[in-house]
Amino acid sequence: MEKATAIICVYNEQDTIENVIISTSKEQFINEIVVVNDGSTDSSKSIINKLKSTYNLNVINFEINKGKGYAMAVGVENAKYDIVMFIDADQTRITPNYTSELIMSLINKECDMVLGYSTVNILKKDINPLKILTGERALFKKDIMPILDKIKASRFGVETLLYFYYISVEKSIKFIRLSGLKHRDKYKKASFKQATNNYIGEGWEIIRTAFKNYDMVLKPIQNQITKYIAKNKKLIIYQIKN
Repeated sequence: MEKATAIICVYNEQDTIENVIISTSKEQFINEIVVVNDGSTDSSKSIINKLKSTYNLNVINFEINKGKGYAMAVGVENAKYDIVMFIDADQTRITPNYTSELIMSLINKECDMVLGYSTVNILKKDINPLKILTGERALFKKDIMPILDKIKASRFGVETLLYFYYISVEKSIKFIRLSGLKHRDKYKKASFKQATNNYIGEGWEIIRTAFKNYDMVLKPIQNQITKYIAKNKKLIIYQIKN
């Protein structure tokens, strides 16, 4: 049986982290859980330490917050297995066996990275216009080793970075809707002002990551142009001559 490492990055998730760790430990392909405590200032650290021996966790504690991208990269560096599953620490409703559904897509060679996203219901339609930013994703460790330094510097722009990187090197991505999976709203974690500031800050980090890695953003367009030219080379030469 294939084995996978689950990486859970935590920053002030005292209300949900215990249930996330326990549920992850029950998942079929998960044989290792790496928990990266990204400088939490609430009770997250003590909760993780309480569960450490029972669930055989590999716990990494940062004294200060280093950002989601840095925490994810360190988790990858400490992962034993080539299949890596990232899991958000703020899940409030967890779909049983959802990690198996994602990991099987890799085992069956259906894609190079699979993203499991939840939806919101608007006008009786389930939508998620930002599904590339989902925290639940499975991939092969070897595929992202070349960009670990970029991941460390990306902070909350890490999902944007991963998406454009995979597209730029022409690796395949699959999306799977995880019905029933829910996350804790930021406005329930902090005051209205603080939560709004967090959303704004994360938005700027995403934009900054896209600008810093503009070569990855442009590469898919260049690839499409190159393929078009190669496919229509004779026609283009004929049109130029005439």
